[in-house]
Formats: sequence, structure tokens, C-alpha cells
Amino acid sequence: MSTTYQNQTINLTDVIAPSFYSVHWDILEGKHTYYDLFGGRGSTKSSFIGTEIPLGMMNDAENGIYSNAVVFRKVAATLRESVYEQIQWGIDALGVTELWESRLSPMQFIYKPTGQKIIFRGLDKAKKTKSIKTSKGYFKYLWFEELDEFAGIEEIRTVQQSVLRGGSKFVVFKSFNPPISRSSWANVYVSKPRGDSLRHKSDYTTVPVEWLGKQFIDDAQHLKETNPKAYEHEYLGNPVGLGTNIFEFIELPDGGITDEAIARMDRIYQGQDWGWYPDPKAFIRCYYNHNTEKIYLLDELGGCKIRNSAMAEEIKNKGYDDYAICCGADEQESIVDFRDAGLPARQANVGPGSVKYTFEWLQCRTLVIDPKRTPRAYKEIIEYEHEVDSNGEVIADYPDKNNHWIDALRYATSPLSMRRGNSA
Repeated sequence: MSTTYQNQTINLTDVIAPSFYSVHWDILEGKHTYYDLFGGRGSTKSSFIGTEIPLGMMNDAENGIYSNAVVFRKVAATLRESVYEQIQWGIDALGVTELWESRLSPMQFIYKPTGQKIIFRGLDKAKKTKSIKTSKGYFKYLWFEELDEFAGIEEIRTVQQSVLRGGSKFVVFKSFNPPISRSSWANVYVSKPRGDSLRHKSDYTTVPVEWLGKQFIDDAQHLKETNPKAYEHEYLGNPVGLGTNIFEFIELPDGGITDEAIARMDRIYQGQDWGWYPDPKAFIRCYYNHNTEKIYLLDELGGCKIRNSAMAEEIKNKGYDDYAICCGADEQESIVDFRDAGLPARQANVGPGSVKYTFEWLQCRTLVIDPKRTPRAYKEIIEYEHEVDSNGEVIADYPDKNNHWIDALRYATSPLSMRRGNSA
């Protein structure tokens, strides 16, 4: 499977995984408008789209069609390190880097022979689609990456109605890793038949091993052996959750978590969520076993109307100044207060998309809880559910209420979860 541009032959089998060959030919033959691609980590769906868009635009140019593309993510700040890099990878993999000009301000790629553009937009601010215009040709290609981040299909439909104009043929990509809950709007959306859409599910097992690397395969196999349900969700892309519960993997050990077991734990993680009233200050101490992919909740502190100095003193009295404390970034002054009190406090690893990443990372691990040691964290975790709208549809966002020790747990483990990133 190959193609030729500018007298240069491109071997597409070197850049497109075998599971996507049929999708490529479907696009080339113009059989569908909408391409909904979903699956687990390492499936190369994002790499495929990042290749197909510049490839399609160059093919259009050969046929006298002046096509352009828009790539969307919900949060604009996530564009640079995700879809922009993915398009750059696709251009480089095709061996046509010299034919494309890359710009960061504004973020775009320009096809030098014709001036066709690939532009990038976030939808975190209202009415951003009104600024999407082109002086020549039309927007033929749209890509919504991490579909489940968007508010729902109505938000997607509104964007499409604003952008899909002026041409006779369009190609719209929607890609995502299925959320754990079967009731997630994105999972429900791809489960409903639609004649003008091609739905394609993929996973890493259909990708050449040398493309992924030994470490990726080893990590997948390890999770398969230690937590099969998490493996099925994270690597195979199956929504294994039964309902609206956000945390599915919870273990309540017989006899609780013993002092003897804690004494053997060699790497502790700690987190602090700020509050006053009615939201409490919340501190948590936990242990992460890399071999079993389990998080042990060891202790919790906190409450309402507690001064930073009193909270710091309680932490020190417990002897919990032995490991770093990752704190919420919303109160920098409070972090300074902790440091002045002699605590190893620092800002948690947060940034664009960090709420989603840290929650998803926790959802794929088993939470080992002793309700006697961490009663408030236990209550929050077992009661924490996705909200539903007036139509009974699950809202994808994580509710920002009754989750104070959960947030502390996210901050505590952020050095682990944010190191993982967002692989498609």
C-alpha cells in the first residue's frame, strides 16, 4: 500500500497499522463522512488520524481541491503537546516534512505548494468557532480528539454546523479512549448505529510490536496479570464499569491494613487539599505498590475551620513530615505556611487536563481501603458517582463536591499519574 507525491513514493504500511488499512481505503473512496475511532492505549488511532489529514489534503491538492483542516480539543492548552505533535509526527512519518511549514503562533501547519492549512482550536471558551475562517477553499477535515472531554454530542454538532460549509465532501474524525463507565455519553454515542459513520475499535494487539517497544508490551502484560479488569479498560479500550460509580476497583481487606504491613511499606505518597468551611482541609497518606498496581490508603487528617498552623502541627505530631506533601495549587500562601512550619510541602503536578488524567489513573488502580483508618476517604470514594442530566444521560465530568480526600489522593499520586501522560 503506497502513494506518490512530488515524485516521491510513500509506503503507507510503514506508518499505518494493519487494523486501519480498511479505514484508509474507506476514506480514500469517500464512503463515509464520519469516522469514529476508539480503543485502548497504544492502538495508534491518533497516529492514524495525524497521518490521514495531511495525506488527504495533499491528495486533494493533486486533484485541484483546496481543502483545509481544523483539529479540536476541549482545552486549548492541551493542543500543543497532543494533537499538534501528532500531526507533526504524521507529516514526518510520511517523509514530506519539507513540504509543510509549522507555526506555533498561531498554531498551524501550512502546505507550501498550495497554502492549505491545518489549524488548531480549543473549545474551553465560548464562541471560539466563530473565529474559524479560511480565505481560500473550505474546511474538509475536522478532528475531535478525546471526544469524551467534550460536553456531549450537541456541543460537537454545533461546531460541525459552524465549520462544515462550502464543500461537497467532508471527513470528520472523532477519537477517544472509552471512559470506564458504559453510561458515558461517548460510549453510548458509538453504540448507536449510524449509516453515515464508520465506527472502528482498535487496541495495541493489532500494532507491530516494534512500533510500541518492549516496555509498553511489558507494562500491558503486567497489568493484565495483576488487574485484569483495569487492563481490559486501559489497554483493550472496553468500558467495564456497570453504572455511574467512578471508582470500580475497591478492595476492603479482611482484618484491615495492619501496622505490620505499613511498617514494610517503603515509599509513601501524601496529599493536601485546602479548605476552611464548609469545605474541609483534607490530608491523606498512602502507599503505591508498583507490582500489584494497588494504592493503600493509610491515614487521613483534616476537618473544617482548621488553621494551616494547626494542620501542620498535627501532621508533624503524626511523624508525617518524613515524605513530601503534594498540595493543591489553588492556595500558594498555604503551601508557604506549611513550609514555614517545617513540612516538605510542594505544589502537586497539575496543569491542563490534569484533573482528567489523575482521575483516570486512579480509576485504573485498585484502592485498598481500611474504613477504620480512613473513614472519610472511604465514604467519599464509595459514594462518588457521575451525575446525570434531565434526560438521564451521564455527565462525563467529575463532580466537584464531596471529594476533598479524593482530591488529596489525586494530589498525592500526581507524581505517578502525570508521569504517565495521555497515550492513544
